[in-house]
Amino acid sequence: MSLNRGRNEWKLGGDGMMTWDYNYFPSLYGGEYFYDDIRVDPFTFVPEHGGLELTPLRAWAHDVPRYYEQNFGNPVSHPDSNDYAAFVQDTMRLTPHFTLSLGARYDLQTFSKQGMVNNPLWTPAGKMPLKEMNFAPRVGIGYAFGNDRPVMVRAGFGICYTRIPQIYQSAVINNNGLSDSFLSLDNTNFYQAQVFPSYPNAAVNCPRGPTSCVLPASWQQYATSEISAFAPNFKTPRVQQASLSLERELPGGFTGTLSYLLVHGVDMIRARDVNLPPPTYYSYPILNSTGSVVPNQFYNVWSFATWQTSYAISCPYPPCINTLDRPISQLGAIDQFESAASSVYNGMTFALHKRMSGGTYFRLAYTYAHAIDNGQDALVAGAPSTVQNSYNTKSERASSVTDQRQRLTISAIEEPNPFAAGQKFLATIFDHWKISGIMTFGSGRPANAMVSGDPNQDGNTSNDRLSGYGRNAFIGPDYASMDLKLGRKMNLGGHYHLELTADSFNLFNRDNQRFQIDDEGYYNSAGQFIKYTQSVGGTYYPAYYQQPTSLMKPTNSFAPRQLQLSMRLNF
Repeated sequence: MSLNRGRNEWKLGGDGMMTWDYNYFPSLYGGEYFYDDIRVDPFTFVPEHGGLELTPLRAWAHDVPRYYEQNFGNPVSHPDSNDYAAFVQDTMRLTPHFTLSLGARYDLQTFSKQGMVNNPLWTPAGKMPLKEMNFAPRVGIGYAFGNDRPVMVRAGFGICYTRIPQIYQSAVINNNGLSDSFLSLDNTNFYQAQVFPSYPNAAVNCPRGPTSCVLPASWQQYATSEISAFAPNFKTPRVQQASLSLERELPGGFTGTLSYLLVHGVDMIRARDVNLPPPTYYSYPILNSTGSVVPNQFYNVWSFATWQTSYAISCPYPPCINTLDRPISQLGAIDQFESAASSVYNGMTFALHKRMSGGTYFRLAYTYAHAIDNGQDALVAGAPSTVQNSYNTKSERASSVTDQRQRLTISAIEEPNPFAAGQKFLATIFDHWKISGIMTFGSGRPANAMVSGDPNQDGNTSNDRLSGYGRNAFIGPDYASMDLKLGRKMNLGGHYHLELTADSFNLFNRDNQRFQIDDEGYYNSAGQFIKYTQSVGGTYYPAYYQQPTSLMKPTNSFAPRQLQLSMRLNF
């Protein structure tokens, strides 16, 4: 609703959204085999200590999977939620050159309790946060300096509260540590190998469809129960945004703009496994690509599992790496969603714009920016706990995955009509064409140097980075492309028109390289935990790391030049 009173323009309103969701997500309910590096008997291909080493491809060819995983529980959840919002704003024209806007917004998100289960082992389980004080103020000003082609100054500041994605609600419902189980078997473990299923059979045949599947009691010793829960002091994530822009009309129909944007994310969601013991600092030897030890170089890692240096039934060839001893032994990972992350974006943009006139349109925009965060995971809610060390998260602060320091775009449209009406033949051939194009350049984006396996032994194989490097420490290749379009509309008489179009993407066929960012670090035999005995300088290690032959080498590229021709008849 809007209301005008003198120099004041009031706006106020509100909205409500009720969401009913049926989420059916049977991830790993049918079981899944994973092939990885494994050592086997060279004649029987049975996994054994010190045997023939098989690569993942050869292991697949000989039908020797390394891991088997299967989920149990209820694949169905109902993450229903309601959203309510209200706002009020007053725009005051204080002088002919100065305008002031003041406003505020209130947001509230509530969640259904259906399917929520409390777990006595972890009291925050089965609860969703309810924050009722989400008031967000905002202010904006506009000022014009001068009368003839004035410089327009616009500035603003506001706070916005974000919705909690309902995938988190599904995680809280499904991962309660009581009705869910996660079975994980390692074919190189002597005891687990005795019950390891044969491909393609599942360890437990779960019924198809939205039906609960319960792990039999005889398998419980090989399974864990995991919990996803919000921290008791969780706060609603919010964004503080400030902007300043200067704009002026220039000769020739151009407009120039210089703008600055600050976006600061506060109390952003980050998951952390809180069911881990204090880590211990260990070092592993490093081998080069030929298999020789690199002198005086070690892979150093904080490990949540300790080393076993004496003989035991569970460690027939010491030294070994012990299994993870969690503080709450009845549970596996406890992924706690915390208001622990933050982000900041600073961006400066220069733009030059010419409106369509005389058959010509032009726009140029150049942005220099930097985005930093310390590991928010709102974009990867389905795979949380990306923190490398749950006891020390300082190393998570780095350039964001969306960071791009420089970006330049130039676009133009030209409709040339060089021949006058008296030159009908030439005008028919060369007039009324439309030429448009856009050129884009962007600097490289950050990428992680990951290490395969689970070097820190926290049960998460996706959060281990190359030793000595922080998160997103590498920069990928830059990107540049030119797209061009040529079109002509022809009048065939009456209501008939023919449109001819030719499009070219990546016109100059630039090789825009890119690389994948998974498992690009050291080849990690320690992460695979095949029981090697590696002696370096008289010291025995349970495993080693091997340098890659092409660290962060581009292995892929974006699309090459593509041409497209089209014809359309309108009638």
